[in-house]
Amino acid sequence: MRDERIRKWAGLLTEYSLGVREGDQVLISGSVLAGPILKEVYAAVLDRGAYPIPQVTLPGMQEVFFRHARDRHYEKIAPAVRGLYERADAYVNILAPENTRALASVDPKKQQAISLRDKPIREMILEKDRWILTLFPTNALAQESDMSLEDYEEFVFEAMALNEDDPVEFWRRKEEAQAGLVRRLERADEIRITAPGTDLTLSVKGRKFVNSAGRHNMPCGEVFTGPVEDSANGHIFYNIPSAVQGREVSGVRLRFENGRVVEASAEKGQEYLEAMLDADEGARYLGELGIGTNYGIRRPTRNILFDEKIGGTVHLAVGQSYEVTGGKNSSSVHWDMICDLRGGGELYADGELIQKDGKFVGYDL
Repeated sequence: MRDERIRKWAGLLTEYSLGVREGDQVLISGSVLAGPILKEVYAAVLDRGAYPIPQVTLPGMQEVFFRHARDRHYEKIAPAVRGLYERADAYVNILAPENTRALASVDPKKQQAISLRDKPIREMILEKDRWILTLFPTNALAQESDMSLEDYEEFVFEAMALNEDDPVEFWRRKEEAQAGLVRRLERADEIRITAPGTDLTLSVKGRKFVNSAGRHNMPCGEVFTGPVEDSANGHIFYNIPSAVQGREVSGVRLRFENGRVVEASAEKGQEYLEAMLDADEGARYLGELGIGTNYGIRRPTRNILFDEKIGGTVHLAVGQSYEVTGGKNSSSVHWDMICDLRGGGELYADGELIQKDGKFVGYDL
């Protein structure tokens, strides 16, 4: 794919998202299938006087790992790998799968063991707070989204505002626009979500809402927090399917009592749902409430990086909280699932209507 927008994309990631400075060591991870954006990011890092450290993988390497790994590989991060992440100043991770179902037959317990093993690395990256996750369009992702590759590329560019003359300025304005919503939500004690199959209340008293506008995800467009851990009561129907770890999970219904999932079912992926909820004690509690604000993403694509940002949706993740929000839940799981409010849903803060049928009330987002 040759497109001037890829150069703009690399500039957006290095200038706006990471603020790459002279002398920085920037770890650039991604599949060889993301070659065009990998090369542009590599060049942009060099242009800013920093040191790019490319970590490029081949398609199929994950499958090779799960076929050949021994117990020790699930228990310990290689010291050289740990050292690489410890010494880097900033991180770019570019997703570009060849096959979105490649890990569908892998034992969920093995996948969970890897997540637990890598938790210290994730926590270190979050603490440094200079990281960005993005996605390069591939045939597999286009097929997953029921689009041609050309249509999917245009979808990706639109979601990231790369059709704008100045994407950096677009995301700066987005951040300013979301600030008012954040201020209102941080005054709230209770959030209520209603929709077909959903009536859930939870407390956000004393919690910080994060204004997420392209600093850590691209595409972006959401505000999120960590709910008070024992506060969720009621039920929710996640009506947008998700593809996670090579599996499609859809039609998920959860019932909460005093913060804990006490009933769970899925129309598809029941076994995986149960495995994740039983991973550890924290996996049955909410770690995140997110509110999507990106109206450039108009349809779900079975990819959480995009789908959780859809304007007019909320996502509630079971598992690990983000410390920056004041959340205290600890888990090796962090699984975002999405509830679409555009077809009859409402969102309230202390009884005040904030959103109806996917449209914000009093906020121009």
